[in-house]
Amino acid sequence: MEYLKNLLEEYKNNNISLDKAMYELKNLPYKEMDFAKIDHHRHLRQGFPEVVFCSGKTNEQIVEILKELKKKNSIVLATRATKENADYVLEKLPQCKYHEKAKIISYGAFPKIKTHNYACLITAGTADIPVAEESRIFLKASGIQTKKLYDCGVAGVHRLFNNIDDILNASAIIVIAGMEGALASIIGGLAPCPVIAVPTSIGYGANFGGISALLGMLNSCAPTVSVVNIDNGFGAAYSASMIVKQSEK
Repeated sequence: MEYLKNLLEEYKNNNISLDKAMYELKNLPYKEMDFAKIDHHRHLRQGFPEVVFCSGKTNEQIVEILKELKKKNSIVLATRATKENADYVLEKLPQCKYHEKAKIISYGAFPKIKTHNYACLITAGTADIPVAEESRIFLKASGIQTKKLYDCGVAGVHRLFNNIDDILNASAIIVIAGMEGALASIIGGLAPCPVIAVPTSIGYGANFGGISALLGMLNSCAPTVSVVNIDNGFGAAYSASMIVKQSEK
């Protein structure tokens, strides 16, 4: 949206020609590249630009996609970025920043917080924090206010009740838990807002890489709980951002 406003202003002020403006609009839906079709329309449809998923892409492809997306967006994110990915990208694009815990590369300045309402991030354990940080960085890039409650799992559930006001006043809650995933049901029974459960791959052998937490969350008796895939902090944050934005309206 910001890009379109700037384009209109440029045309109104006679800084660009009609042909140039039409060319830019022609490429707005998507940009054809040899290895990707860049969705420049995503921000208009869903409120946030296309996000680069680094796994399976070469470092060169990541850089070229980031450069193309940045042409029309004030901030762009690349998720699941390894340290090797980040070192290469930052060498080519020094304006980028690597958020190591979240495994996210950001390109551009984070916006000011735009919401009065907030999303609450709750982890069962310290080992679940990297997934929560993936959620937090996306929410920050979306201008969504967040509150963090880390290491509040059921093994010491009294730690949770010291922060009950943050839970009761949230507009959306993301619960990140491994092991058996029980924390999502507890929060779902307390919270008056949608709860997005993220099972993590943290746990002992019978955890099966997060499948036990996933099944536990899917079988939750709390009707407010919905579930995303294992370790999918990004997907949970995207849904939470939409919920918070709607609650502002």
